[in-house]
Amino acid sequence: MTQAKPLSTWGATLDEILERAHVVALPMAVPFRGVTTREALLIEGPAGWGEFAPFADYTPEESAHWLSSGLEMAYQGPPEAMRDCVEVNGTIPAVDSEQVPEVMAHFAGCRTFKVKVAEKGQSLADDVARVAAVREVMPSAIVRVDANRGWSVDQAFSAAQQLGPLDYMEQPCATVAELVELRQRLIRAGLFVRVAADESIRRAEDPYEVARAQGADVAVVKAAPLGGPRTLLRIAEFMRARGLDITVASALDTGVGMNAGLAAVAALPKHTDDEDFDVPPAAAGLATQRLFVEDITAPRHIVDGHLAVDMLAPDPDRLSDLSVSGHRRDAWLQWLQDSWEFLTH
Repeated sequence: MTQAKPLSTWGATLDEILERAHVVALPMAVPFRGVTTREALLIEGPAGWGEFAPFADYTPEESAHWLSSGLEMAYQGPPEAMRDCVEVNGTIPAVDSEQVPEVMAHFAGCRTFKVKVAEKGQSLADDVARVAAVREVMPSAIVRVDANRGWSVDQAFSAAQQLGPLDYMEQPCATVAELVELRQRLIRAGLFVRVAADESIRRAEDPYEVARAQGADVAVVKAAPLGGPRTLLRIAEFMRARGLDITVASALDTGVGMNAGLAAVAALPKHTDDEDFDVPPAAAGLATQRLFVEDITAPRHIVDGHLAVDMLAPDPDRLSDLSVSGHRRDAWLQWLQDSWEFLTH
């Protein structure tokens, strides 16, 4: 065990946090952006459970934000909720179009679907077929596509022409400059497709740059990579003040990590339209539990397209069955320690 460090912002030493850590591995029902098993480190704290689960390509400095989110939920708890349930979108991985109806059946009552596109080894024709399959099952569906930075400006523009009406294209290109160029081209061409930023916010040194540059219409914000639900709320306030709509989404969180995202949506300030009617938050990308063969918590049930804002703890039997030991556990504990150094200095 490492030498004890001074009390952190959360009132715990590194040793105490490590002693409360559980490392788990959740098999994916289908590969998701190359991930076949989702590993995560869970932290049991006095205020509940938190999650530390950065992806493999995150540096310790970037991962410190994920650790901050996990510690916030474990030691401080969620911010005050303004609502007890939130609308969610269904998520369609980059599966063959024939599998789309089966995937959609898991999202009871959902009206909005996010479709993964620009997958390596696939073509735009595959993406068009996948989106068309969603509309065949539900002609009234609100469709979003997520390219995860996979297109050039020309490719994204061509996709916008071929994919039909979209709520928005999420992170179609890699850079803020490309998003600005694409957005301007879409406007000039009379294509009413909104551009959403994800990685340009959560992986940027300056998460506000895309808003200042007018490179997006929508900000997709995720609690863990931004540092926790309270940081997410501050960023969302900045974005909304500059005319961007807000979508809260999952970073492929386990049932424990999902607590932070649900808490963030539940705490978003209430807004009204010109006629003083409440405008609920946009459908959140938080109904991702079905992407796992088995989750660490009891299932969250989608009711009429909504999830209850419940802060779930791991099921003891699932925690035991899905825990990992040996070198994988050691690697995660080391990753936490490396991230802690950036968080506390």
